[in-house]
Amino acid sequence: VGDKKILCVGLVCLDIINVVDKYPEEDSDSRCLSQRWQRGGNASNSCTVLSLLGAPCAFMGSLAAGLTADFILEDFQVFCIDVSLVSKHAQCVPPASVVISNISTGSRTILHMNSFIVADFSRRAVDVSAVVWQVKGQTPCACCVVCPPNGSRTVFLFDTNLPDVTLEDFSKVNLRQFKWMHWEGRNAEEQVKMIQQVEQYNSTLPQQERITVSVEIEKTREPLYQLFPYGDVVFVSKDVARHFGYESAEAAVRGFYSRVKKGAILICAWAEKGADALGPDGVHVHSDAFPPKQLVDTLGAGDTFNAGVIFMLSNGKCLQEALTFACKIAGKKCGFHGYDGISEKTST
Repeated sequence: VGDKKILCVGLVCLDIINVVDKYPEEDSDSRCLSQRWQRGGNASNSCTVLSLLGAPCAFMGSLAAGLTADFILEDFQVFCIDVSLVSKHAQCVPPASVVISNISTGSRTILHMNSFIVADFSRRAVDVSAVVWQVKGQTPCACCVVCPPNGSRTVFLFDTNLPDVTLEDFSKVNLRQFKWMHWEGRNAEEQVKMIQQVEQYNSTLPQQERITVSVEIEKTREPLYQLFPYGDVVFVSKDVARHFGYESAEAAVRGFYSRVKKGAILICAWAEKGADALGPDGVHVHSDAFPPKQLVDTLGAGDTFNAGVIFMLSNGKCLQEALTFACKIAGKKCGFHGYDGISEKTST
């Protein structure tokens, strides 16, 4: 499986990031310190980090033709990300986000709206052959406000009418080219059917040749919780944990573990408190956080963490090694804008 890829299925959008020295007041006219366009979306960001870590990867999601999609695809290519599975939708606009980044607090606030993405995938050399081009809908756009002084990022997402990838789209994928498939929880009912297709494929293969499945349950939406029993590795967010009344990552993984399938790994990251996990042996694993000297940009830190775990586990590392490495690169990412600095050596 050495040459096989990691596939990430989920959202790609345009992030419009505004860096400010303090969060703007409502109904005010303010200057920002800088502004940039960046390819965003959880699965898309994880692809970028995986590519920078040296893992061959592919992205599968939906795009609508236009300038935004051109930017996104070009960036995927720069990162060597395969986008041959992208679903292409005509008469649609890709999603976009405006991000306000507060340099004083490190916060980032995200506003999502629509329409440049393909170019960025291209820049990162991410395989986007699995992208599904839709004939209806618009590409999502997010507005992000990043405040470096406190590390905050506030996000407003315009998640448009662009359809998500379906089982019909996924059925065209050649599963033999992948060793790991990661789903960002979105249209969960369809995603369960896709994973079941992978399970059926795996049942015909010896253990060492099977595709590992991971799922991310980030949003507090009831339909997403049906994904819990379908991942070999399950990422559950701090937001979901708190929604269920858990006040720590350890409490969350212990409380949610009955929901995952036998033999699965359950992971919960808790920002500055680090991350915790439970594996099939029932042993609790913890890693502290590794914050940068100066908090600059937390946008995409969670996606970076997920990619770090996937990268390490897919290369045969143990759960403790994977968790610690993921916390290190997520912390490192918070010390600079974007993702390029991740490619500089990070201790494993």
